[in-house]
Amino acid sequence: MSGLLPLLLRRIRQTGPMTIADYMVECLIHPGHGYYTTRDPLGAGGDFTTAPEISQMFGEVIGLCLAQAWLDRGAPAPFALAELGPGRGTLMADILRATARVPGFHTAMEVHLVEVSPALRARQSETLPGAAPVWHDRVEDLPEAPLFLVANEFFDALPVRQFLRKGEGWAERVVGAQGERLAFGLTDAAPLAALAGRAADTAEGDLVEVRTAAVALAGEIGRRIAASGGAALVLDYGAWRGTGDTFQAVRGHAKVDPLESPGTADLTAHVDFEALSGAAREAGAAVTPMTPQGVFLQRLGITARAQALARRGDAHRIASEHRRLTHPEEMGDLFKGLGIHRKGDPPLPGLDP
Repeated sequence: MSGLLPLLLRRIRQTGPMTIADYMVECLIHPGHGYYTTRDPLGAGGDFTTAPEISQMFGEVIGLCLAQAWLDRGAPAPFALAELGPGRGTLMADILRATARVPGFHTAMEVHLVEVSPALRARQSETLPGAAPVWHDRVEDLPEAPLFLVANEFFDALPVRQFLRKGEGWAERVVGAQGERLAFGLTDAAPLAALAGRAADTAEGDLVEVRTAAVALAGEIGRRIAASGGAALVLDYGAWRGTGDTFQAVRGHAKVDPLESPGTADLTAHVDFEALSGAAREAGAAVTPMTPQGVFLQRLGITARAQALARRGDAHRIASEHRRLTHPEEMGDLFKGLGIHRKGDPPLPGLDP
């Protein structure tokens, strides 16, 4: 039995079933038993591997993308170079290495990392010894300055709620207790204003996921960019207005039961890019079309970078990494990119409409 399970069972018995969103929060960031707060989950020895850990090429082309966006806006100084959920700091390290020769970029930048995990903050500090990053718990704590931000595989871990269509109403999927185990259940169906717009594209029994925190966060990013300038890049797996159950748990690079051993597996769900885009627009920013990751990276020149690296040796490994990041049957189509920028400014390179 995981250390978190008895705490969750006690809470459910005292206050009733919890939403999946509340369950995710407890499992991922509980101070004493949370998945992210107690471990480094990345890499071959962890539970999953993100794109920056697959290849340096990923961070290098994204770094040059952000640097070009900075130049396109007149090289504002100072500016905040920010990452949400930086993992081990690998992506930021590759961004900084790739931009080291961009005149004025490093002189003007201030590195900011939004990270709640003490374990990962320590790892990021080791990875970025000369960057003098400033850590924050929330996006709202970032400075009000031109913002050049990247969020890779960040929004998928934000809490999600699930609703099942029943007639003209919606029943919420919740987590309850069944003896000494956790089990899914449903609330009574009721009308839900937040899903009034989904009546036309759903049918009886369809499941829809809602991420209130993600929408609020996209709105905050859009507000900051509309007010102070800059650009934001979101890369994650998901779709434009999805339907269906995408809630999953991963442990040891394999899918497991999300209710088994809470706090010991990564919990995620697909990102609704339509919702993020709408929130950023409502906050006054402009948004690019959603673009498959493979297309985005190809437009940034990742193939030329792969060829250059292959000429130095280990061409087979480089080709394998390139395929994994860009091929439609690998991460190329599953992952999508979305850019946020100020109205009147050019979009991020690679995400042009």
